[in-house]
Amino acid sequence: MFTALDTIERRYAGLTAKMADPAIAANRQSYEKLARELAEIRSVNDAYAAYKKMKKAYDEAGEVIADGSDAELAALAEEERGDLAPKLAQMEKRLRLMLIPKDPNDGKNIILEIRAGTGGEEAGLFAADLFRMYSRYAERMGWKLEVMSASETGKGGLKEVIAMISGQGVYGRLKYESGAHRVQRVPETEASGRIHTSAVTVAILPEAEEVEVQIDPNDLRIDVFRAGGHGGQSVNTTDSAVRITHLPTGLVVSMQDEKSQQKNKLKAMKVLVSRLKDIKDREEADKRARERRSQVGTGDRSERIRTYNFPQGRVTDHRINLTVYQLAGFLDGDIDEMTEALTMAAQQAALENASGEAVLERVS
Repeated sequence: MFTALDTIERRYAGLTAKMADPAIAANRQSYEKLARELAEIRSVNDAYAAYKKMKKAYDEAGEVIADGSDAELAALAEEERGDLAPKLAQMEKRLRLMLIPKDPNDGKNIILEIRAGTGGEEAGLFAADLFRMYSRYAERMGWKLEVMSASETGKGGLKEVIAMISGQGVYGRLKYESGAHRVQRVPETEASGRIHTSAVTVAILPEAEEVEVQIDPNDLRIDVFRAGGHGGQSVNTTDSAVRITHLPTGLVVSMQDEKSQQKNKLKAMKVLVSRLKDIKDREEADKRARERRSQVGTGDRSERIRTYNFPQGRVTDHRINLTVYQLAGFLDGDIDEMTEALTMAAQQAALENASGEAVLERVS
């Protein structure tokens, strides 16, 4: 860790000197590039400087104690070391966390996809429950949620819903929600009171811009058709629905909620681009470090990540073995305890795997 920190310190000093050079300052492009790099490592450099200052005081107090010529002074030094020791440990932990390479997607908006899985009508009802849970959480966080597409069941459930959630740090908060969510409860239609198990899949995709994913127009098949289901005056009477098929991957995105064919096409492209970026990111992550998979799970859509047990009033996340006995509140959007625990577990896993190589590469 300290090798990486020393490298950052030297790099920071070098960048500061370069930015003071009139020739660099006169070149706007070069100056802005250096300024961005400097801003990226400033917080780490400042925290390391504060740590070294405190460590120096700790070591000097140790020298006073070792000298032993002044008992009163040595007692004060012992007290000072006692105060500084836990602060140094806390600062070391903070520095280690700061060295973890940041996920460039953490600050992005997301596309939330929820689909009913096994369990028939009960799975659709639980899909609706999960969508309400994330909607309520978005409200609590001050985020904006926009439904892009929804397919309902006959009893108030959802076969599928796709929504955009916009706000500060949305992906960073919700990225560990991807996977299979299992529910255990007695369906309203079950006369015998027998507990059923159903499943719903959740996908959290960071919003991607088209510039991040190169799509050849020749790789797309775009079909238009008449929207079905509930609709307004013109939704079901014109060919406003759009289906886009990405031929190389077989991905298909359909949108029909808008009356405008163009609006449906734009929404479908936004979802398609984000799905393609998600595939690309996962492939790259697998190539980089298969052996370093996060302890909070791979994010595989088929991976069972959580169980919602209604008879016992509990929610259990199987990746970190955390159980919350506040099921009603959890489904009402009070999920901070879980999301924070998942983030901490991921950071701990990254700390155990981190060697500082990524940081050294970035600042070298």
